[in-house]
Amino acid sequence: MAMAAPAPRTSTKLQVPHPVAPDCPITGVLERLDGNAGPTHAQGRPIALILHGAMGHKDYLFLRRLAQRLPMDSFRFDFRGNHETPGSMSYARFENDVEDLDAVAKFLEGRGYVVTAVVGHSRGSIVGQKWVCVARATEARHVTTFVNASGRYRMEKILESSRYQALWKAGFEKDGYADWTATVARKPFTVRVYPHDIEEFTKWDTSYIWDEFPANIHVLTIHGLSDETVPPYDAIIYARALGTRSPGTHTLHMLEGAGADHNYTGRQDEIVACILDWWEMQARGEISTSGVWMAGVKVQKNKL
Repeated sequence: MAMAAPAPRTSTKLQVPHPVAPDCPITGVLERLDGNAGPTHAQGRPIALILHGAMGHKDYLFLRRLAQRLPMDSFRFDFRGNHETPGSMSYARFENDVEDLDAVAKFLEGRGYVVTAVVGHSRGSIVGQKWVCVARATEARHVTTFVNASGRYRMEKILESSRYQALWKAGFEKDGYADWTATVARKPFTVRVYPHDIEEFTKWDTSYIWDEFPANIHVLTIHGLSDETVPPYDAIIYARALGTRSPGTHTLHMLEGAGADHNYTGRQDEIVACILDWWEMQARGEISTSGVWMAGVKVQKNKL
């Protein structure tokens, strides 16, 4: 899947005032196609929101690459307590991220933008799904496209993960907490995780997608078969939950082989190309039913 050269665009870093947490202005990047006016004169122009996952940031993995190739303006940002946005990042407080996302959407709508698309990786996908459900009558009412990359459905499965078994469980038993350390934007970053965080995490209810996810939104779910963070079977659940809506559709794309992990290691450009191909097909009205899609994969039929 070869990608065309990105269209010329202008990147502008913005700080979004936070109405709920005023000490946590949200830092993000507006990617504006050249020729479009600034964020104060959007005049009903569509925009995509791009959401990172836990221990991530607005430019990690495929997010920046995608933002610079989408056929529309986009805004990607750091959730509260991540990278350039101040505050405390909590392992379990999904409602904080939903508030951040809502603050961003209101900010952009107030400047003339119309949010029509959401792209989320992992935790960002869970947050985006919740937001379109609770805000579908307001800022999310025009969303028609959603990309669910490595999204978790069965929250309790975190208790079976290697991270929990090898690190957190031992820390809980010894000290009553565990420190989760990762490199974020080339800098060490640590989040202290407590047993109540895990309990709160596992109790986050994702079942709302069955009845509350808007019927008009087209969804692309991407998941790697070697994902050890979120079980690949969760993608099948999303296909079942979201594949019976109308007129919205659900397209499932599974990756196998090297790099089919949670972060698509070494396959960032492939992920971007996959999303763009699906996006263009949706725009042309070529996807009218839900199903499985293996973009760019040639399958040899067995001869009987």
